[in-house]
Amino acid sequence: MLHVDLIAPIATLLERHAKQRPDQVAYWDSSRSVTYAELAGRTASISANLTKAGLRDGDKIAIYLPNGVDWIEACFAALRAGAVVVPISYDAAEGEISYRLTDAGCGFVVTTVARKDLIDKICRDACIAAASIFAGPDADKAGVALAALASGGPASPADPDDIDRSSFIIYTSGTTGRAKGVLLSLRGMLWIAASCWAPIAELTEKDVVLSPLPLFHSYGLNLSVLGVFAVGASEHIMEKFSPQQALDLLQTGNYSVLPGVPTMFHYFLHRAQEIGIERLGALRLCISAGAIMPASLNKAFEERFKTRLLDGYGITETSTMVTMNWLRGARPLGSCGLPVPGLAVRIVDPSSAEDVPIGEEGELIVRGPNLMQGYHNKPAETAAALRKGWYHTGDLARSDLSGYLTITGRIRELIIRGGQNIAPAEIEEIVVRHPQVRDCAVVGLKHATLGEVPCLFVVAKENGLDVRSLTDHCRSHLSAYKIPEAIHLVDQIPRTGSGKIMRFKLVEALNRA
Repeated sequence: MLHVDLIAPIATLLERHAKQRPDQVAYWDSSRSVTYAELAGRTASISANLTKAGLRDGDKIAIYLPNGVDWIEACFAALRAGAVVVPISYDAAEGEISYRLTDAGCGFVVTTVARKDLIDKICRDACIAAASIFAGPDADKAGVALAALASGGPASPADPDDIDRSSFIIYTSGTTGRAKGVLLSLRGMLWIAASCWAPIAELTEKDVVLSPLPLFHSYGLNLSVLGVFAVGASEHIMEKFSPQQALDLLQTGNYSVLPGVPTMFHYFLHRAQEIGIERLGALRLCISAGAIMPASLNKAFEERFKTRLLDGYGITETSTMVTMNWLRGARPLGSCGLPVPGLAVRIVDPSSAEDVPIGEEGELIVRGPNLMQGYHNKPAETAAALRKGWYHTGDLARSDLSGYLTITGRIRELIIRGGQNIAPAEIEEIVVRHPQVRDCAVVGLKHATLGEVPCLFVVAKENGLDVRSLTDHCRSHLSAYKIPEAIHLVDQIPRTGSGKIMRFKLVEALNRA
């Protein structure tokens, strides 16, 4: 079941693919493509030139780029140089970028000319001495160009063979409001390819993937970057998701696999219904993760397109996937599937840590080779999450007699909007800085297409609140998906005696209104 040959150093996999399929296109975007032979040569040159430029073993390098082939090459080259990759959303707000660069201690940033002034400002303000490398058009005019590093002639990259070292720091929001950097190894990430994508989704070198997933996200990084690479498949990387563009591309009949999150499939189905499309070219499989797939959406999608849409459950701290529905055989719609083979999964009473009976709700905990190594610079949070070898997810679940799991809720207060994690406290920290805000609280409200959206409750100061001003304030400090969908003025925020927000009371009040 486990495809152990997929778990190997980047250089080993590159050498294998360059020999077996040198002229096969590995990745392409709207601007350019790269074959496996080219990918091996270009990343070797970039890696060696990064070392010459001062990158040392274990240094942190941020990838702050839009989706594309440049992202792939920067990632693999950094790993071949022995660096730790720190992905940053290209749409992140200034404060979010600054926090990640400083918390991780990044010495290098790979970005675009369009973001040069922003990165320069962040580095000045935060006193960061990070060297910038530029990708894309006119990169050589801004400074060191990634393309120039790739054409540096014969190279001897470091190519570390230790796949158990920390290779990635992926930031995910937590209940404390401050993003936590999850330390992941290359072994853990490739283990998912070997135990899930290859055997369960049956991903092979014959597949051609159309991927709209953001590559900075753990799901996109695991499947669209490393999973595709490990098996030697080909992939068209979309810079951003567009249901119309995806439908147009699929009609060419060139693609066999489409990964996404439930929100994408909702919009995809809606657009297809509007224009009367009922077939998806040669597509054999769609994969959904990042948030829980509603059974009604899964059913409607499969009935219309006659294409399997497999739902799974994953989290950054487990290198993504924990459970997955299988390509073959029946499965209960609404379930997130069976545990990935090789993982130990339990459902326990949160208070006693004792296993609950089958069918009853409890906290899902996980143990396996794909667990994170901890939270970067956060020993207390690491100790709380990893106990006796088990990762405590904070998610509530139940299991049926056949072992299929269904996620029923969360102990923690994380909001999942279209597959993106949002910590209420992170928004609250920004909102309370507004000069007209006395107090505030954020709750997650159910949404028909996005799963959940943040809703903001505000106690205004005596002079009242300019809602437009507050919204503009949020936009300038938060990513777009974290902006509250609604703002409600209230007299007070309900809190416990110790000062903790009683969010359920706010939800109850809203439901009564």
